[in-house]
Amino acid sequence: MTNPVTVEVTRGLLVESRHRGAVAVVDGDGKLVFSAGDIEAAVFPRSSCKAMQALPLVESGAADAYGFGDKELALACASHNGEEEHVALAASMLARAGRGVEALECGAHWSMNQKVLIQQARTLDAPTALHNNCSGKHAGFICACCHKDLDPKGYVGYDHPLQVEIRAAMESLTGAVLGAESCGTDGCSIPTYAVPLRGLAHGFAKMATGVGLEPLRAKASRRLVEACMAEPFYVAGSGRACTKLMQIAPGRIFVKTGAEGVFCAAIPEKGIAIALKCEDGTTRAAEAMVAATLARFFETEEKIHATLMGFAMTSMHNWNGIHVGDVRVTSLLTE
Repeated sequence: MTNPVTVEVTRGLLVESRHRGAVAVVDGDGKLVFSAGDIEAAVFPRSSCKAMQALPLVESGAADAYGFGDKELALACASHNGEEEHVALAASMLARAGRGVEALECGAHWSMNQKVLIQQARTLDAPTALHNNCSGKHAGFICACCHKDLDPKGYVGYDHPLQVEIRAAMESLTGAVLGAESCGTDGCSIPTYAVPLRGLAHGFAKMATGVGLEPLRAKASRRLVEACMAEPFYVAGSGRACTKLMQIAPGRIFVKTGAEGVFCAAIPEKGIAIALKCEDGTTRAAEAMVAATLARFFETEEKIHATLMGFAMTSMHNWNGIHVGDVRVTSLLTE
């Protein structure tokens, strides 16, 4: 199945580029609410599924044992900018488990946000693993291990007990069978599993609604989703789409990006969740796609709908401030 064009990029009066993609919107019962493209094709969720990966942190009791609130739980689900607040909180999470930066196995990198990168280059000789966009997630992994009396060393490995637990949780939520044949290695070194978009959306719909989940998992899921909505800065950071989109309707929209053009989102009050993939992995198109898909469910709320569509239809300007074109979703996502 060929995925449809979901986003066009214009220059002057012509379409200069086109992005194809797929979108699945599913409710807690697994009913398909809206779709476009091949939603049964398996895609790597990458960082979009971090809230699923954070479930052992909450379900084990580690989050409560270490006194974690919304900020810490949001950071455990984050792909952050490596801003000072993010780095300090990740370090604090590790310290509560008696660990330091040396326990992190995610690697180190400079911020992927240009403004933050410039500040880092002015003040740091080199970044540490705490600056890695996944350091909050990895701090959560280490805390879960310590609380469960598991040796955190090698926690990124496919066969580590924590990764086995995460894999089982993702299978339960998405309905997909996950194993070595569907496994790749993520940028931060943990396993990442290819999952059909429809199953990924259903998994987040379960987390957002609690439908079909045992009480412990339903409570943990709700807590993680609500923490992200309450502290969107700690999910991403300054200038980032996830933070901005959640700030449009505070406490009502959950959004999480993943590498290579993937987004997951949920609107808990409406009982639905979204999973999408821009086929060529382009962020600009994936951001437009998720904004337009969210906007479909706020048509009766003019301000929210208009602001979301402002993300879906953006103007491009050159270095002299001259309008040169637009990024716009196609009618497939607006009708």
